[in-house]
Amino acid sequence: MKLLLDLGNTRLKWGMYGGGRWRAQGALAYDRLEHLAPAILAAGRPETAVGANVAGGVRAAEVGKALPAGLDIAWNVAAERQCGVVNGYLTAGQLGADRWAALIGARHLHRGAALVVMAGTATTVDVLAADGRFEGGLILPGLMLMRRSLAADTSDLRFADGCHVAHPRRTEDAIVSGCMEAQAGAIERMFARLDRAQAPLCLLGGGTAELIAPLLRVPCRRVDNLVLEGLARIAEDRANITP
Repeated sequence: MKLLLDLGNTRLKWGMYGGGRWRAQGALAYDRLEHLAPAILAAGRPETAVGANVAGGVRAAEVGKALPAGLDIAWNVAAERQCGVVNGYLTAGQLGADRWAALIGARHLHRGAALVVMAGTATTVDVLAADGRFEGGLILPGLMLMRRSLAADTSDLRFADGCHVAHPRRTEDAIVSGCMEAQAGAIERMFARLDRAQAPLCLLGGGTAELIAPLLRVPCRRVDNLVLEGLARIAEDRANITP
């Protein structure tokens, strides 16, 4: 079996994949890494480990020490092409490893044009053509980061415990609704740029996806772990992995 690791800004997601299916998936905060090895071994002993890391070298070292003994991680980074996806970034290696893996996951799940959205600490909105070419995308503050920035950088707008409503009439609702509408608006504007002849679909994942999905007026499919889906494909094609 293969162990897949997605080191995000706020937590680690992991999955065990073998025999063409997921055997287990989970998520851990970085201050609970002592639980990682037992959770992995409960699903079986992995033969290889492949990861995407945007959390930095210190986190990578901490995760490496928390794995079952004798298991090394092959950290995948963005390349010019991999697993059917062509990197359209001006400098291929500048694309985040998580965004790259998510694009590969999306390519495996949908063969038409795709808008690949990961809504987490940051929200990324990436365009993938039907031929597998990544054409660029957006990075914007995630939903919670937007709300926190208003609380931190304004004198009268504390962190809002509001609700999304169509016509907000409380400041708390106005803040939450404004942040959510901004997320949905960015996604819908980028979706409008996809070729309608290429069966476009929005693939949406991340911690706030369940909040954003009901607002979208575009064809949308929720995928909880797009990065892990891509890493599973990458792990099956080890010749393309950058150690």
